Parts: sequence; C-alpha cells; structure tokens
Amino acid sequence: MKHLSYVLALVGVLIGVVLVAWFGVGNVVTSVSRIGWPEFALIVGWQLVLFVILGIAWDIIMPARDRRRFWLPIWGRMVRDAAANCLPFSQVGGFIFGARAITVQGVEWHTATASTVVDVTAEFLAQIVFACIGLAILILHVPGSRIAGPVEAGIGLAVLACFAFIWLQSGINTVFARLGARIAGNRFEDAKERVEVLQAELALIYGNTGRLALGFFVHLIGWICTGVAGWIAFHALGVPIDFDDAMAIEALLSAAAAVAFLVPVNAGVQEAGYAGLGVVFGVPPEVSLGVSLVRRGRDIVVGVPILLLWQFIEMRHLRRVAASGAPVAATALDRPL
Repeated sequence: MKHLSYVLALVGVLIGVVLVAWFGVGNVVTSVSRIGWPEFALIVGWQLVLFVILGIAWDIIMPARDRRRFWLPIWGRMVRDAAANCLPFSQVGGFIFGARAITVQGVEWHTATASTVVDVTAEFLAQIVFACIGLAILILHVPGSRIAGPVEAGIGLAVLACFAFIWLQSGINTVFARLGARIAGNRFEDAKERVEVLQAELALIYGNTGRLALGFFVHLIGWICTGVAGWIAFHALGVPIDFDDAMAIEALLSAAAAVAFLVPVNAGVQEAGYAGLGVVFGVPPEVSLGVSLVRRGRDIVVGVPILLLWQFIEMRHLRRVAASGAPVAATALDRPL
C-alpha cells in the first residue's frame, strides 16, 4: 500500500504538471496573480471555520460519557485534514493521525478509533447527498451533459459501498472480526479483548441514532460550506460564477476525490477535476487550474503549522511517558510516529 501510494502520487503530480503545461503556464500564473492577500486571507479563514464545523460533527458522534475539552475533536479534525492534504499518505493516514492526536490528549483509544470510523461513515453519507445536489444542478443547468451518466453510476456504487462499510462495522460479519483479531494478534497479546472492546464501542455509538442523525446533518452543512469555499475562490480570481454552479463543481469534485481516496493529497485528481468541471460550467480551464493552485496554497498555509504543532505535542507526550517509566506503546494509537 505504501508503494502504491507513492506511485499514485507520482502519477498525479505528473498529470497536474501536464495540465498546467497544456493550458499554458503563463495563463495559469496570470489567473492566480489576480488574487490579493485579503481574498486569500478570507479563503484561509473560511477553512478554519470549516474545521470548527467538522470538529463539532465529530464531537456529537463521540459517546457523551467522556468529559473531554470541547476543542479536542476540532484539533483532531485539524490534524486529520492537515495530514491528508500535506503528507504523502492516502486519506486513511489522515484518519489514523487524527485519532492519534486526540488519544494523546486523554481520549481512550477505543473511543478515538470507533468514533473516527463512525464519523468518517457519517461524513461519507453526507458527501453522497452533497454529490446528489451537484448532480441535480448539473442536470438542470447543463441538460444532456455526457458526464451525468457516469456521475449517477458512481453515486450508486458509493451508496452500496457505504452500506457495505456500515455492515462490516456492525459486527455481523464475524469473518472480518476474526481477521482483525488475527492481525492485531501479531502485535498485542490481548488482541481478542481489544477487538471486542472496539466492537462494543461501535455498537454504543451506533445505538444513539439521534446523535448520528445530528452528526450527519452537521457534516452536510460542512460539505455545503465547502461549496461556499469554492465560490469564494472563483470570485477571488475574478470569475463571476453563479453560487449553484460553484457548488456543483465542488460537489462533483468531492465525488471524484472519494473514488480516488488512495491517491495522496488528491494529486492530479483535483487539478483534472477542476479543469474538466470548470469547462462544463463555462469556466476557462486555466482559471480552474488557478483555483486548484490557490486551494493547494491554502492547504499548505493552514496545514503545515498544524502538523508542526502536532509533532511538538507528540514530543512532549513521549518525554512525559519516558520520564514516568510507563510503556510507550500502550495501545495501537499510542505508538511513537
């Protein structure tokens, strides 16, 4: 998987470079140069707002028995997204790092792990709804578009995949539970007990349907705010795009990114998606590529300080553990990175 991620990242970077060269480096640079510092600051600030919304969604899904600090899920979400957007790992790596970040701050490993899995599931369901909104806008504004059919098929497959993922989490499929215990058995003597604890935590979270529904709704708000971020970016580059068109581009792009979740930092997928979808809605490809580069710049400006702060916290935590004489690798999420 590590080698596959590197290969996919390299292919994605090459695709991005080819696209920029094809549509003209000068044209793309000219598009990006239209944005001023106030507009870029607004884009960065809006991303911080998104972190708060998504952190609240995660907090809602977590079991209420832990009297944790209110900012912990927000911090964990910041680490999750920063790792996924800045490090050469797939999105799965971001999920692990986000759970690790809150474990270091005192959240129990099984709560961090199970709530991450359920939070990702709720966000994926909301993403499917968001993609359906984008598809509806596409059909209304661009009747007869050739990409509507593939998008419909992709959404259908995503629905099936999501329900299969939920089914696997429910503990019904004992084959996967035994497989998980066997894999964990290579690292932990109490692997069977750990798997049972994790399954019990998943059952507890899924048993609270009210919290799940509210978490899903907050995630849907987060996805709509992602569409707002796209609209802000297009207007910052001087593109008078309608709000619903910008929403559709972001929704369909998110669907493409979900399919290519193994590609680190969505390399190439984001650039090709913006260029192709922009043309559908009347935006020149060089301008759409400019939006993609602005988004990359935002991810770096926001993500790098988060990752540096996270590693500083990790070092302090490991020093405290070493000074206390406690075992460093107490849990799967409490291993040094």
